[in-house]
Amino acid sequence: MAFYLVTGGAGFIGSHLVAELVSRAERVRVLDNFSTGHRENLAPAAGQAEIIEGDLRDYQAVLRACQGVDYVLHQGALPSVQRSVDDPMTSHQVNVDGTVNVLEAARQSGVKRVVYASSSSVYGDKPTLPKHEEMAPAPKSPYAASKLAGEYYMQVFHQVFGLETAVLRYFNVFGPRQDPKSHYAGVIPRFIACLLNGGTPVIYGDGLQSRDFTYVANVVAANLLAATVPEATGQVMNIACGERHSLLELLELVGKVVGRQVQPQFEQERRGDVKHSLADISRARQYLGYQPQVSFEEGICRTVEWAQEGS
Repeated sequence: MAFYLVTGGAGFIGSHLVAELVSRAERVRVLDNFSTGHRENLAPAAGQAEIIEGDLRDYQAVLRACQGVDYVLHQGALPSVQRSVDDPMTSHQVNVDGTVNVLEAARQSGVKRVVYASSSSVYGDKPTLPKHEEMAPAPKSPYAASKLAGEYYMQVFHQVFGLETAVLRYFNVFGPRQDPKSHYAGVIPRFIACLLNGGTPVIYGDGLQSRDFTYVANVVAANLLAATVPEATGQVMNIACGERHSLLELLELVGKVVGRQVQPQFEQERRGDVKHSLADISRARQYLGYQPQVSFEEGICRTVEWAQEGS
């Protein structure tokens, strides 16, 4: 039995990691300040995961959370491009300063490896597709810049201090527990909630922008591989499905699953948004043995089913 710390464990992705680790009978600790995560997300692991309420910006809280831990799955962050545009200082403090706190606390505590949740946003809006890890980063938002800074710190702590690290660049993760009510909600939970509630979905831009939408179970599997596979150490790897779909295609599929086809309302595209995104996942296949287990279509069906159960 290994001991895992999941930072941001009450969040969307973090809570799925916690649930999977508990199901595998691993020992789990969560560090979360519940600013964007929800306690109810941890209900499936109630009584089986230790919870520390603390902030990534508080080094002593992070150090306490790292004590005795084998692996850190660092999911904690302030998500959203738009949030970072509205408030770049807080995004930097949580995402950069918080990540340095995690790395130093892990180093001081003898943690075996830190797995870092990065983002496809670090690639920016270069037209070259698919995005591969050898491309020069070109962040377009404070959020993307903060995630890239975290990547560099991961590499530095590995090279200078010998702390094992692995970086996973997520591409548009979606699935159950993703909050549709937030002003910064992702497009998939917003579309699903809107159609289930009889509303008109809003698309920023022309709807032809495309994404490599990735169901959360694929990201969970990648994290657990990255924590333990020897070849993952020091690597930066895309985690996605290796296919892209436009927002218009997405809306059509969600409408088909929900049973309600509607015309969207188009509004001006948002600052910092990337036009097209598609991942080359060959490096994750090579170093992790990663293979997406849940397709885009199946993931949408599962997510709609979860939303219907909760409505």
